[in-house]
Amino acid sequence: MSEDRPTQSDENGRDQRGWFERISQAFSGEPRDRDGLVDMLREAQQRALLDADQLAMIEGALHVSEMQVRDIMIPRSQMVVVRRDAELRELLPPVIESGHSRFPVIGDNRDDVIGILIAKDLLRYFSEDAGKRINMRELMRPALFVPESKRLDVMLKEFRSSRNHLAVVVDEYGGVAGMVTIEDVLEQIVGEIDDEHDIDEDSYILSQREGASIVKALTPIEDFNEHFHTDFSDEEFDTIGGLVAHSFGHLPRRGEQVTVERYRFEVIRADNRRIHLLMVTNVPEEPEMEARDEGRARSARRE
Repeated sequence: MSEDRPTQSDENGRDQRGWFERISQAFSGEPRDRDGLVDMLREAQQRALLDADQLAMIEGALHVSEMQVRDIMIPRSQMVVVRRDAELRELLPPVIESGHSRFPVIGDNRDDVIGILIAKDLLRYFSEDAGKRINMRELMRPALFVPESKRLDVMLKEFRSSRNHLAVVVDEYGGVAGMVTIEDVLEQIVGEIDDEHDIDEDSYILSQREGASIVKALTPIEDFNEHFHTDFSDEEFDTIGGLVAHSFGHLPRRGEQVTVERYRFEVIRADNRRIHLLMVTNVPEEPEMEARDEGRARSARRE
């Protein structure tokens, strides 16, 4: 009578049982530190018990407790804000261009945050009483203020309990240091969250309307030239962002504009290290300039 030999499924079953036993030990004293737990999870991924995305999310959740709000906040200088005394026509451009849903409302300056404006609350002013003057004090919601040192896991709990999606970050002196959103925290766990205003990772140029396009700053100049039928040189700079930054003469902030040849470049997303997104608009030549050029051409032909 032949002996029963273990099958491949039996071996896999023992493999999984052994790993799950080790996981249970993780919550009863083994491993004794977080690095040991991460090593065990990576071993599980190598054994195909977890896929790469699941492992990344678990590691992200573990790291969130080690990070502080200051590590991910949007700096004060890059906050898109609205003023307390702004009229509707002044509010619409930043709301439309940024694509954000919430905006800090400021008084005299950026350190004077008095509330939060939710973009959808502006819809009432597009009804029959669209001519009614905006009362910002009635529109805005209370602002949530948090210190730079708050841990991200605690911040996430506070977002959930308070039902806020945005918090204003203050420094040790009480001044505004920046702001953080619930999406910023979640991205540390699940990775970058794209929305309808983000450009597909595989594309460089997103045309919005005739004469205006959103362009990634990392767009190669060769690709930019091909799309816009321009002839910018790529000898000194490889990307359109490099060319634009050089034209500014400094690292620009959001909202700054510069015109190069017949195109206006407006910075719509940037940080303290580089430009991310540009709004590119075709600037037609002024009629007087065209007439002057045409006159010169006629004179040259007569000569």
